[in-house]
Amino acid sequence: MKLRRSMLFVPGSNTAMVCNAFIYRPDTVMFDLEDSVALSEKDSARLMVYHALQHFTYANLETAVRVNPLNSSYGLLDIEAVIRAGTDIIRLPKTDSVEDVLQMQAVVEKIEKKIGSKKKTKLLAAIESAQGVVNAVDIARCSDRLMGIALGAEDFVRDLHTQRTKSGSELVAARAQILLAARAAKINAFDSVFSDVKDKEGFIHEAEYIKGLGFDGKSLINPNQISILHKVFAPSKKDVEWALDVIEAAKDAKENNLGVVSIDGKMVDAPVILRAEWTLELAKASGMLGGDE
Repeated sequence: MKLRRSMLFVPGSNTAMVCNAFIYRPDTVMFDLEDSVALSEKDSARLMVYHALQHFTYANLETAVRVNPLNSSYGLLDIEAVIRAGTDIIRLPKTDSVEDVLQMQAVVEKIEKKIGSKKKTKLLAAIESAQGVVNAVDIARCSDRLMGIALGAEDFVRDLHTQRTKSGSELVAARAQILLAARAAKINAFDSVFSDVKDKEGFIHEAEYIKGLGFDGKSLINPNQISILHKVFAPSKKDVEWALDVIEAAKDAKENNLGVVSIDGKMVDAPVILRAEWTLELAKASGMLGGDE
């Protein structure tokens, strides 16, 4: 299981962060060439990210790059540079339609062919408008390069003519639509950043909320949020013990030709067994059962 709980945004023009973000060990490092980079620094940021992507310090981390839109003066230059440098994922900003994804896919394929790359660069569509949310189901299904779709909340609430609140009530519909679209297409779903980096309690509350909804992870802007998020997303000791009991009970039932068994008075059937198996995979990937972390 590839964990993608934390995607740490790293401004491409921030030399210290570009050089050192690997030390924080997020699940994915997300270099940004778009909104966090001033127009006067676009070219230098692209060059710095290009070199960082090829440095051995990022060799064992999944890397992604948020590029500038294709209709800007920088988009095509960004895409060619980061594909040549070997990024794992390109994040499409402001994805409103299927055509946005297919246009990006065609450009990526053309560049990969031109440079003779054997790597198939994945795509991540950021949905940041009402139109994008309405089209989320079609967007999620339109390309086998798409590994996920993500909510970009700041632009989305601006498009709704409202403001972000601590309760997140303005994001309820978008989160539900994006999550369902991703699950139907069997790709990942990612929540937006929590921008108040001083509000630890608020961040934990939001992380627990989106975990409960079913999101795979969240974009982050502060390295201090990584360990908190990983702790929230790890299954509890009680969950792991329950999952182990379920798997053991299912094994016994199979060996003794029993159709259905129960644990603590609750029936253990196929959906329960699948949920237990998923919990144990998550625990292993989180390092709780001898996994990688």
